[in-house]
Amino acid sequence: MDEVFVTNRAELCGTVTALPRYSHESRGIRFYTFPLQTRRLSGTADTVNIVARQSMLPADDALQAGPVRIAGELRSYNNKSGVGNRLVLTVLAREIGPGGEDENHIALTGTVCRPPTLRVTPMGREICDVILAVSRRYRRSDYIPVIAWGQQARDIADVPVGTQLAVRGRIQSRAYTKVIDGESFQRQAFEVSAADVFPL
Repeated sequence: MDEVFVTNRAELCGTVTALPRYSHESRGIRFYTFPLQTRRLSGTADTVNIVARQSMLPADDALQAGPVRIAGELRSYNNKSGVGNRLVLTVLAREIGPGGEDENHIALTGTVCRPPTLRVTPMGREICDVILAVSRRYRRSDYIPVIAWGQQARDIADVPVGTQLAVRGRIQSRAYTKVIDGESFQRQAFEVSAADVFPL
């Protein structure tokens, strides 16, 4: 794996499916968010939430005129509003430009912060869930859920908390139904599906 020492890199190409809307302000800088849809080889579409500085955004008609390329970092935050998902993943854009074919590449180096969970899907495939703490500036960390499959799932199933892992894969979204007090709610989960993962 040639990206072992990459701490956090996201490279995406896809289609913007809604206009940017105001997200938040930090240190006097306004940030906006918009959804980027990117398709897998199977045709399944993943929708990734992009966050960008207002000054980086092109005109609305340019943003939705064709494929868009985003380069940045994967970020996480805890949604404390009580509405929607608790752990939210976004891509913080560092570059925005015209794109080409759909792409979805994530490269991370992080620390295992919970014991991995090995399980078997209803289709009989082994899958391992692990949460990585990925460091960023100002002594902060992003907590990124990662899934590995098959032999790679078995290889990391027993790594102890505190182990550093290198991951290369894609960010994926999946819909699920959550039942609260007998009422069903549609939710969307985000995770990194690992193509390569190994301890450092």
